[in-house]
Amino acid sequence: MKLRHSSLAAIAAMVAFTLFNTEGSAALAEPTQVQAPAPIHLTLETVPAEAAPSFVANEVVQPLPDKADPQAIADNADSLSELVAEMPEQGALSREMECLAGAVYFESRGEPLAGQLEVAQVVINRSQSGAFPTDYCGVVYQPAQFSFVRHGRMPRINRDSAAWTRAVAVARIAHEGLWDAKAPDALYFHARSCNPSWSHTKIALTTIDSHIFYR
Repeated sequence: MKLRHSSLAAIAAMVAFTLFNTEGSAALAEPTQVQAPAPIHLTLETVPAEAAPSFVANEVVQPLPDKADPQAIADNADSLSELVAEMPEQGALSREMECLAGAVYFESRGEPLAGQLEVAQVVINRSQSGAFPTDYCGVVYQPAQFSFVRHGRMPRINRDSAAWTRAVAVARIAHEGLWDAKAPDALYFHARSCNPSWSHTKIALTTIDSHIFYR
C-alpha cells in the first residue's frame, strides 16, 4: 500500500512537470505581434505653409522700354551717341524746332555730339533768359548773333544728310531736357580760331573741340 502511494505520487509529479514545460514552451514560442503604422496621406492642408508650392498664372516679365517714348530711351541710354541713334523720328518739324535744329546743323555739325548739344542749349538758354528773344527763331534770327544767318535767312539744309538727322535728334534731346549739357547755363560761344572782344567780359565755362562756351 505504501508502495502504491509512492507510485501515484511519482506519476502525479511527472504529469505536473510535463504540464509546466508545455505551457512555458508555448509562451516562449508565441510570436510577438507588432502593429503596422497607419498609412500617412499627405494633402496640401498637411504640408506647412512655407513648404507649399505657389503657382503664378502669368509669366513675370520685366517690361521693355517704350521705343516711342524719348524719356524711356534716355533713361536706358548709356551715352549721348546711343541716345541720338535711338531717338525716334519726329516727322514734320515745327518752325521753332526747325530753327533750333538749324542752329545745331550750321554752327556745329562737324563737332562732337556734346558740342552740338551745347549749341542747342545756348539757344534754349537765351530764349529763357529774359535778355534775348523769347522763342528759338527769335534767338537764331536776332541780328549779328549767328554768323550763318545772312540777310535774315538760313542757308539751304541738306535734309537727306546724316548730319541733319543728328541735328534734329540733338535739338529734340536739348528741347526735352533728355541729356545734361556740359555747361547747362551757357549763353554765348565762339570758335577757338577767333577772339571776339565781348569774350573778355564773360565767364568761360567749358571748351568742346573747337568751341568755347561762356556765361
